[in-house]
Amino acid sequence: MDQTPVAPVDVLIVGAGPAGTAAATVLARAGRQVLVVDKAAFPRDKCCGDGLTTLALRELDALDFDPTTVPNWCTVDAAWLRSPSGREVCVPLPSVDDPGLGVYAATTPRRELDAALVDLARAAGARVLDGHGLNGIGPTTNRPDANGGGADSVAVTVDGLGVVLARYVIAADGMWSPTRKLLGHNEPGYLGEWHAFRQYARNVTGPARDRLYVWFEPDLLPGYMWSFPLPGGRVNVGFGILRDGTRRVQDMKALWGELLGRPHIVEALGPDVVLEDRHTAWPIPAGIDRATLTDGRVLFVGDAAMATDTMTGEGIGQALLTGRLAAEAILAGGALQPDAVAERYRHDVAHHLLADHRMSAQLSRVIATDRGARGAIRVLATTGWGRRNFARWMFEDEPRAVALTPSRWHRAFLRRPGAYAGRPTPRSHGVG
Repeated sequence: MDQTPVAPVDVLIVGAGPAGTAAATVLARAGRQVLVVDKAAFPRDKCCGDGLTTLALRELDALDFDPTTVPNWCTVDAAWLRSPSGREVCVPLPSVDDPGLGVYAATTPRRELDAALVDLARAAGARVLDGHGLNGIGPTTNRPDANGGGADSVAVTVDGLGVVLARYVIAADGMWSPTRKLLGHNEPGYLGEWHAFRQYARNVTGPARDRLYVWFEPDLLPGYMWSFPLPGGRVNVGFGILRDGTRRVQDMKALWGELLGRPHIVEALGPDVVLEDRHTAWPIPAGIDRATLTDGRVLFVGDAAMATDTMTGEGIGQALLTGRLAAEAILAGGALQPDAVAERYRHDVAHHLLADHRMSAQLSRVIATDRGARGAIRVLATTGWGRRNFARWMFEDEPRAVALTPSRWHRAFLRRPGAYAGRPTPRSHGVG
């Protein structure tokens, strides 16, 4: 644990996940003094499906993140969907065999991805201290600067470091955000909109070895079960359920064994599959439409801003995006204009995420019923345009609500290249 005294900084970032490291990288490259603290020691595991959407990949690409720094990165070129009726349909993405098209979906263990993003932030010039948790956040104070003047700062107490003065604080500290709690913004009894349950498995010999599966099981709707491929015959397999007041999260462990025994799951994974280590479970916040995004000089990002996709539970792309938007708001507003910074950040989050959140909420209601989910997949199976474009839409190649937001219209709709276009990426998985 680093015990070096910490001088005042321009921005203190609490949390070194994708949201925090994205913000740190952008700010440090712009010459700001950035300190990132996280109570965990990296590399560390994170309960996640390990899937990267086109949104996430484009945000990583914009950060100049190198996928080859992640040992178990897999590029994916299709998704296999299974209807509650048992109908399976393959929805392809543009072929990864043509590097000019780029990458639209990938998988990578969060333990590896997050550690690589920490390295990226450090390389950009940010100081990242893991193993240091947040203990307190005080009122805004005035601190002297080198020119004899002063600048308003937030006093933050960090375990092992003492009081750190920062002109801005970015709270990237997750679902249970200590920063949000200390500032009095927690909702009593809030446990997220979704609950996810996942485990790694090896010795996968069935088609799930190479295919990305999404199974819409009748008893999980509007939730689903997934299997995402990783190198060496490994997969990330799990399921997510909506917290709708009728499902007991305590029953997920018992349901897990029953799900893994269903014939189509057994066939996909193969007879020799071996579950690794322990399963993990975690709540997923998906309430960006009502989240507190700012408090004075504090900006909330990622899960701390409830920025997860309310239909799929995906949050890496939203974390990277909100981290970048917070950093850009600070850079645009200047160190002495907190109202302008907060207003810009709230505006940008609304522009990029609110309409899509509402659209996803509506679509979730459609697939919440057996009939709705079956109908949606039946349309995909029988419509050429749907088969060609659904995966791009599902993986957030375009904003979900682009049709309702004219400010985001563009001529290349669903024709843009993916991330890393023209550059080699690690191992690819075929349609199978």
